[in-house]
Amino acid sequence: MWDDAFPSFLIGLREGLEAGLIVSILIATLVRADARSRLPQVWTGVLAAIALAMSFGAVLTFTAASLSATAQETFGGTLSVIAVAFVTAMVFWMRRSARTLSGEIKEKVTGALGMGAGVLIVTSFLAVGREGLETALFLWTTAQAAGESAGPLTGAAIGLVLSAGLCFGLYRRVLKINLTKFFTATGAVLIVIAAGVLGYGLRDLQEGGVLPGKSAYAVDLSGSIDAGSWYSTLVQGVFNLTPAMTWLQVAAYAGYLAVVMTVFVRGVRATTPKPAPARTDPAQHAPPSARRRPAWVVPVAVVTVPAVIAGLAVAFGRPKTAAGQTVAVSEKECGKGFTPPEPGRRTFQMRNTGDKTSEVYLVDPATNAVYGEIEGLAPGTTRALVATVAGGTYAWRCVPTGGTAVTSKAVRVAGGGGAKAVVPVSAQDLAGPLARYKAYVDKGLTALGAQTRTLAADIKGRHLGRARTDWLTAHRTYASLGAAYGTFEDFDRKIDGRADGLPDGVHDKGFTGFHRIEYGLWHGEPAASLTAPAERLAADAAALRTAFPRQHFQPGDLPLRAHEVLENTLQFELTGDTDAGSGTNLATADADLAGTRELLTVLGPLLTTRAPHLLPTVDADIARLQRLLDAAHHAGSWTPVERLDATSRARVNGATGRLLEDLAPVPDLLEIRKSA
Repeated sequence: MWDDAFPSFLIGLREGLEAGLIVSILIATLVRADARSRLPQVWTGVLAAIALAMSFGAVLTFTAASLSATAQETFGGTLSVIAVAFVTAMVFWMRRSARTLSGEIKEKVTGALGMGAGVLIVTSFLAVGREGLETALFLWTTAQAAGESAGPLTGAAIGLVLSAGLCFGLYRRVLKINLTKFFTATGAVLIVIAAGVLGYGLRDLQEGGVLPGKSAYAVDLSGSIDAGSWYSTLVQGVFNLTPAMTWLQVAAYAGYLAVVMTVFVRGVRATTPKPAPARTDPAQHAPPSARRRPAWVVPVAVVTVPAVIAGLAVAFGRPKTAAGQTVAVSEKECGKGFTPPEPGRRTFQMRNTGDKTSEVYLVDPATNAVYGEIEGLAPGTTRALVATVAGGTYAWRCVPTGGTAVTSKAVRVAGGGGAKAVVPVSAQDLAGPLARYKAYVDKGLTALGAQTRTLAADIKGRHLGRARTDWLTAHRTYASLGAAYGTFEDFDRKIDGRADGLPDGVHDKGFTGFHRIEYGLWHGEPAASLTAPAERLAADAAALRTAFPRQHFQPGDLPLRAHEVLENTLQFELTGDTDAGSGTNLATADADLAGTRELLTVLGPLLTTRAPHLLPTVDADIARLQRLLDAAHHAGSWTPVERLDATSRARVNGATGRLLEDLAPVPDLLEIRKSA
């Protein structure tokens, strides 16, 4: 429970701070201006935002409807930009209020507020509403992933209470300062906050595909700064500065800050105080109709309206599980009881009436595209399969264990397209890429055999300087074959094993291969003590070259290795964890990247037909990481990881992390499915 609560605590703290800072400044402003009659307008906006967020959370929880990731980003980004506009308007209203002397400021403020209650309501609503909707989305997603809601809700509640306490402390503090200085200081603070909100909102719009430059990073410290730490959360919550920011974010942040802050400061300096008329409270001049309206009408309305809308959404948006949509599955008959469903999100109760465990797929029989699937449906059991149905042709495909696939009669659903499907991959589809990659590995192993023999000859001839150069050449060749490590079986431990876990560490007899020789070459061992390990490495490399054609290489390993090789790079090479003295971890990382590039080349045709935009994004990521690695390579030598300056190291780690993130869909896209 508590491991699920902590991330939600940080979410509550971050979002609560973002919303509470602006609201607390608004409240303090009204109190200092003796315009307490306007406080209900602020609280009405806050109440409306909370009601909207809770209603939105109810819709997410009690219906199958949810925004796509792209829609979430676009929605949040749009709200952010709108919020910046309103906050900026409030900042300059505060600046105008700061022009007057202390004795006449209250009348000036209340006069400015006379432009309408809607300004305060909308400003507070947007300040809280954006964060409330984000919090609802975050908590719903966290609860879905955790499988329970107690932990996430508890953590978020604690975070929100703490953020409220911090904002209350700010409120109490500003009440004690000079009024004119207060307006100036809080205006400047709001400008900084709004600059961060603008950058954050533009990033959301980039993630949603509305604005370009999603992968064009100006700053990327994600490799050296923990975005989930308390201090990082505090900075992000207050200033919206994140470890990684695109050029558009940085330009918008700096541009907004420079222009708005300059105009704000000049306005404060250029203004001279003017006499103020007698003080009045705007509420005293309210129209008679406004006085007659009960004070509870608007607050009740802003809570009732979203609650009613949410209730209707829950009532009419819940997916139907009609009895007629229980579908039978067996090794002889598949899809019995299947009738044309209505378009939309549908739940099918799949019951296995046969004697064998079966895999079940909802497919387009013409293309074999998969809309939904259940793996391992045991005999006599019923499980729900949820899928989105749009206009098109649908059929059930049942694949019993040890049996042949059975496809039901197809049904036609009227309406437009829109349902997302995955074109399945079969072992046969991967046969061609596997053959090409095995040829690449075979060629690499041939080169490795010659290179390790050269290394052994260098050491035997006591040419240790040359041996260091030839060691790196051979080790980079081996590293570039990373996608085949799982096939090499025990050879990998012999050729590239580490001393970790061995009883005698680097002096253990079981410590062999590249890292054993690396340790000796860079720790002053004589050639005589390294001759036997070098000859053994050459013998193991030759034995691997002989055994590889007979080793079993699973076709499904190729999509997995597209992600896993660089995961190991980030975990071991870019931390310097595998360095035994040579300081060449970045050279190994460069070889890992080359091997990943080769793997993506053979998988390219399959990926292009399933995700046309994936490879261009990944290619840009690879080029970015390659430039950073090249910058650490000078005249045949590589900068050790620990000697990189903090910025360069963070950029390499960040670029690798971004590439891993964009490679993450590959295993799912190219998963072997029996429906193919």
